[in-house]
Amino acid sequence: MIKTAWVFPGQGSQAVGMGADLLELPGAKAKFSLAEQILGWSVPQLCQGDEEKLSRTLYTQPCLYVIESILADLMRQKGHYPAVVAGHSLGEYTALYAAGVFDFETGLRLVKRRSELMDNTSGGQMVALMGFDRQQLELQIQYSQDVVLANDNSDGQVVISGKPAAVEGLLAKIKVKRAVKLNLSGAFHSPLMASAATEFQQFLKATRFSDAKVFVLSNAEPAPTTNAATLKQRLAQQMTKGVRWREICLQLPQEGVEKVIEIGPGKVLTGLIKRNSPDLELENVSTAAQVPN
Repeated sequence: MIKTAWVFPGQGSQAVGMGADLLELPGAKAKFSLAEQILGWSVPQLCQGDEEKLSRTLYTQPCLYVIESILADLMRQKGHYPAVVAGHSLGEYTALYAAGVFDFETGLRLVKRRSELMDNTSGGQMVALMGFDRQQLELQIQYSQDVVLANDNSDGQVVISGKPAAVEGLLAKIKVKRAVKLNLSGAFHSPLMASAATEFQQFLKATRFSDAKVFVLSNAEPAPTTNAATLKQRLAQQMTKGVRWREICLQLPQEGVEKVIEIGPGKVLTGLIKRNSPDLELENVSTAAQVPN
C-alpha cells in the first residue's frame, strides 16, 4: 500500500470555471446549497463569473474551501484516504476538514470570518521573489523590522510581506531575478495582521476541534500531529506567521510518504513539491473526472 499525502492549494490557485463539473453531483449540490445559506451568495455563480471578483480575498477563500472539500469527499467516496494532509495557507482549512478535525459547515464558517477579516486589512504589500541568494535575503529580513518571510515555498521561490516602504527598501538591497507584486489588500502572514488575528482568535476559540484521523502538517509548524488543541493553536498562529511550505515538502518523505495528490484547482503545490522533494510521485485532482477509480 503506497503511503499517500493529500495537499490543498490556497489563494492564487483559483480560476474562473473551477467546480463547473461538480454542479450536478448530489453530494456537491447539498454543499453548494449550504454554502449559499452561510455566505449569502452562490459559489458556483461566483466561480463562473468575473475573474476580478473571484480574485478578491472575500470570495476566493470560501470558493476554494468549498470546491476542495467536495473533491476530497469524492476521493473518499471512491475509497481513497490519505495518511498525511497539509494545505497552503487557506488550504490548511480544507486539510483539517479532510482529516476530520471539523465538519464542512464549521470549516466554512471559519473561512468566511477569516476572509472577511483579511479582506478588510490594508496598508501592506506582498511580493513574490524568484531567483535570489537565500542567505542574503534572510540577513536583510533580519535587519528589517517591517518585512517578514511570508511564504517559504522552495529554495528558489518565496513571498515577502510587510509595510510597502520597508518591502521596497529591502528589494533595493538584494539581487533578485524576478519580483512580482501580489494583488492582495494586506501583508498576509505577517505581524501586520495582528489585529485581524486577535479578532479571529475569539471566533476560533469558540469552535470545537476533534483530534485528526490522520497526521496534519501545519503551516506554522510542520511537525506532524493529530492533537486537536495543538492544531487549533497552530491555526491561530497562521495569520501572523509565515507559511513553511518548503519544510512541509521536506517532511513528507520523512513520514514515509511516497505519493502526493494535490486536490483543488491548478498545479502550484505539486510544482513546489517537485522542486523540494523530487522523488515523490505526484498527482493532481482538479475535477471530478480526475478522481481515480
